Amino acid sequence: MTGTPLTNPGPQEYEEPIGPRAATLTLLTAALWGATPVAVKYSLDKLPPIAVSGIRFALAAVFMVFWCRIEGSGLRLRRHEIIPSVVMGVLLFVQIALFTVAIDESNASHSTVLINTYIFWVAGIEHFITRTLRLTSVKMMGLVLAAAGGLIILVGSEGGAGVTPLDPATRHGDLIMLASAFVLGIKTIYTKQAARIVEPGKLILWHDVVGVILFAAWSAAFEDASFANVDVPALLGLFYQGVIIAGMCFAIQAYLLRRHSASKISIYSFATPLFGIVAAWAFRGDRLSPWLLVSAACVGLGILIVNVDAAPKS
Repeated sequence: MTGTPLTNPGPQEYEEPIGPRAATLTLLTAALWGATPVAVKYSLDKLPPIAVSGIRFALAAVFMVFWCRIEGSGLRLRRHEIIPSVVMGVLLFVQIALFTVAIDESNASHSTVLINTYIFWVAGIEHFITRTLRLTSVKMMGLVLAAAGGLIILVGSEGGAGVTPLDPATRHGDLIMLASAFVLGIKTIYTKQAARIVEPGKLILWHDVVGVILFAAWSAAFEDASFANVDVPALLGLFYQGVIIAGMCFAIQAYLLRRHSASKISIYSFATPLFGIVAAWAFRGDRLSPWLLVSAACVGLGILIVNVDAAPKS
């Protein structure tokens, strides 16, 4: 996952059952999120990584202005809302910068599997630091599977699974993606805390704005971003990241969270890495090696086990 996961706006959990329509919408968002590294890869063919990140979240910020208007949320930050919004923006900058650089250094199939190991860090932080989650033996099994999936990818990074003439995978790039997953885990935990202080829509808007400022400053200082050779695939990649992911997926998830519990919806995120490697194979020619499929299955099953065990029994 490369965006900010939404959480229910209050402590109450919504108990409307997941029907065929909700399940379809949830799987659709999982598929779209899974394909994000593929879209990023197309943009990176013509633009440097931090510039791509800045454009992506500039588009996201424009969407969030309209979203806040639709929801009736104010845009101005109150004094006590400034620090959480800035911290969120800094975390966004670090996580997405690592994410985009990692994709530039490796391939989309490895990236989509490794970024989803963030669940390992979320569960660990919630158990050992915030103490808001108890790691049962079932959850531990899920975390071990997720970690095993990441390890399988690392062992086969160079000269192994997923190496193609178009997008060769590298252990260096994969390690950067694991760092991005770690920061995403921290950001996910912090989002839950910050959303209690700042309205979710406003929080996402201002974390986008802070992130864009940091991306623009870094890119201007250290990158040579030229738009002269930007082609249609690169533009479509930017549109996908900024409008489809930050726009349509955000709206679908918000719609679902108003009707269903977050824990029940999160179960479907197990499919994200599986959708991602299929998209990487279909659009970028990444090789569907047995070890890559095993690693994706391990990460996906780990996510499923953790979330099923966390879901309330009904």
